[in-house]
Amino acid sequence: MVKYGLCFLPFFFFSPLFGAGATGVSLTPDKAFMIGSLPVTNSMITSWIISLAIIIVIRLLVGKTSLIPNKKQLFVESIVGGLRNVVEPIVGNKLFFPSFWLLSGLFIFILIQNWSGLLPGVGSIGYFDESGKFTYLIRPGNADLNMTLALAAVANLAWLYFIFKYEGFKSIMAHIFGNKADKNEVGIYTFIGLIPIFFAVGVIEVISILFRPVSLSFRLFGNVYGGENLLHKMFTIAPGFEWVIPIPFYFMEILIGLVQALVFMLLIAVFIGLMCNHGDEHH
Repeated sequence: MVKYGLCFLPFFFFSPLFGAGATGVSLTPDKAFMIGSLPVTNSMITSWIISLAIIIVIRLLVGKTSLIPNKKQLFVESIVGGLRNVVEPIVGNKLFFPSFWLLSGLFIFILIQNWSGLLPGVGSIGYFDESGKFTYLIRPGNADLNMTLALAAVANLAWLYFIFKYEGFKSIMAHIFGNKADKNEVGIYTFIGLIPIFFAVGVIEVISILFRPVSLSFRLFGNVYGGENLLHKMFTIAPGFEWVIPIPFYFMEILIGLVQALVFMLLIAVFIGLMCNHGDEHH
């Protein structure tokens, strides 16, 4: 029978006391408890809490919408408008509204998940098992490779849905393997000679498409996981100054969390735009 010893240590002092700064963040998440045969990890707990918090906050801010927005609704609309200004020129007018739910959701969810590692309690709340091992109950969701792989998988499945629905199989094959040269400008013989070259380029593009989920997930995971280890190390690098040395790195992690969320969203937008944005006229 595991005896739970719940621990909550002050925000800036948890790493030196439990040695987290010396050993760093575990590469794999800790199992917190079981629901039947399903193991629930500490990164899953954080993800559920963040998801619920986002839903509740948005509902409280927006409430019942009106043509004349109040301050809360105006705040949410300013975020949506800012994201629209960034995304719409990339995906095009035709695909903006169908894809905005995905792109905005990815950005907000990843951003809050990235910043969750800076909150009090993350890395300090946990329990001791019978062997004396301390298990953290809360871990940043994106510091778990399973989470970033899931995000990349969902994003790429949605990308496939958009391109097949709005472009079609024939247009996709022409985009990937088709001859991009103009027959009237280069001549018929040059045009025919370029066919195998563009086909080979298409094969390389298919390989790059297959590797997109890997690159997306490892980029996000590597930055968040590395940032967590860096913060833990800063707590033990100079004993006696644990309260001041990590502070600049907290600001750095805020910036990195924002950049990585923006990069993830923009890459998915670019993937959609490359296939579907043909310079549609804005109405």
